[in-house]
Amino acid sequence: MTITSFGPANTIARAAETHPLTWRLRDDGEPLWLDEYQQKNGYAAARKAFADMSADDIVQAVKDSGLKGRGGAGFPTGVKWGLMPKDESMNIRYLLCNADEMEPNTWKDRMLMEQQPHLLIEGMLISARALKAYRGYIFLRGEYTTAAKNLRRAVKEAEAAGLLGKNILGSGFDFELFVHTGAGRYICGEETALINSLEGRRANPRSKPPFPAAVGVWGKPTCVNNVETLCNVPAIVANGNDWYKSLARPGSEDMGTKLMGFSGKVKNPGLWELPFGLPARELFEDYAGGMRDGFKLKCWQPGGAGTGFLLPEHLDCQFYAGGVAKVGTRMGTGLAMAVDDSVNMVSLLRNMEEFFAQESCGFCTPCRDGLPWSVKILRALEKGQGQPGDIETLQGLVGFLGPGRTFCAHAPGAVEPLGAAIKYFRSEFEAGIAPVSDTSPAAFQRPIVVGA
Repeated sequence: MTITSFGPANTIARAAETHPLTWRLRDDGEPLWLDEYQQKNGYAAARKAFADMSADDIVQAVKDSGLKGRGGAGFPTGVKWGLMPKDESMNIRYLLCNADEMEPNTWKDRMLMEQQPHLLIEGMLISARALKAYRGYIFLRGEYTTAAKNLRRAVKEAEAAGLLGKNILGSGFDFELFVHTGAGRYICGEETALINSLEGRRANPRSKPPFPAAVGVWGKPTCVNNVETLCNVPAIVANGNDWYKSLARPGSEDMGTKLMGFSGKVKNPGLWELPFGLPARELFEDYAGGMRDGFKLKCWQPGGAGTGFLLPEHLDCQFYAGGVAKVGTRMGTGLAMAVDDSVNMVSLLRNMEEFFAQESCGFCTPCRDGLPWSVKILRALEKGQGQPGDIETLQGLVGFLGPGRTFCAHAPGAVEPLGAAIKYFRSEFEAGIAPVSDTSPAAFQRPIVVGA
């Protein structure tokens, strides 16, 4: 896998104007520590925010920029910040960074934390100033040991330089930042499950309302943002809203740039910072290099295992949330996966649903029982032992576990690729049904039907 951000024809000066997340990256992949980060204009945005902007000014700037969450849900960041209480007496507030990057086929936040830990710290510092949060936590995937080590070192450097701790930059504002490693649960990517885990509780999602902005970690107002989201904040403060909006391609409703990538049997799997709204085909062909010799693109997922499959002709969509929605699924994390023509879709889905079933918190019945049921059926189909009605049962589960029918978004994300795979590759599922006689008990199996 390669990690890159722009082509060799771009100069560093141009990259700073067009690649706010990645222009500082070192060619050797080593992390930028404090001295080098500040030489590359690091913490200049924080100094501007503390010297020239009020908390409300920062919130309004982020709101006007059109920045949306980069973790997959795409909720407007400034609007989320605006939900925090205005009451000055509520002076205990928390900022949580969701760095529990466990979505299969996704690795973008790891690169930012390993190679630019101070960019995340600066983004959290400015955000904490805007939210009047006195303490922050980076909730990090436990397997990201290098990221944890680099973040902890960067936090110590920032503390020694007076950029974290008491009376930051002589402003009278205090902000403590801690790195907290999780125990390896996918469900912690859901913000309230993350909060429960941080408190030492079982990682189950909470009922909403109340939302974390009102009642979050330890019962106090809390804002949870993704790593990439927070890393966009310094550039917005430093360069302004008009500049940030100009980075996206015409026609895109999402502003700025996005870390995008392609995995699978492509010639150049990797990660790039690219403008929202470019054609997905440009990402696939010009950056990922198309399929390796001897392989043909069968289908692709636009943003992690929890997004639906799309066909090769869907590569002509604009790569932003609304553009991908027009062809039937979600952009998700923006890290796409190419599926080649040698892959059996039943086997692929069985593998995916095993993961999602294992990672269910077990709190609600549709997810707890429905996902293992889908795995059982898919295993039978994979072995050629499926029964008539199995495909209809899977389709019924897609409906029963869809949006609005479960406690959180885990199950809807789990069954979205299953529904798309049946839609586009039904014949592969039908091939797994064993022949039965008209008098066999299997012939009388009644499939579940949503609404029946």
